[in-house]
Amino acid sequence: MIAIIKVAGQQFKVEKDQTLFVPHLEGKSGDAVTLEVLLAHVDGQLSVGGSVATKVNAEIVDHVKGDTVIAYKTKRRKGFHKKKGHRTAYTKIKVTNIA
Repeated sequence: MIAIIKVAGQQFKVEKDQTLFVPHLEGKSGDAVTLEVLLAHVDGQLSVGGSVATKVNAEIVDHVKGDTVIAYKTKRRKGFHKKKGHRTAYTKIKVTNIA
């Protein structure tokens, strides 16, 4: 059983009991989440688009932050430089069921 889901504008290929990092989702650790399915391959049948009657259930495992991304700006001969950084928020989920 394979499904392609859409989370925050990004697509992910998932299988049962798979753990993956997705863009930040609202909820606490242990909460159940139902995700939007774009394509599903269940029991030898392929379902695509709006005709998909499949649901992907997942459990939020943890909220984490990614690596630091540094944006450094400078202007030559002016003595101007600026350094900023940020860490993107991710949610670790575990796919519990593709029904």
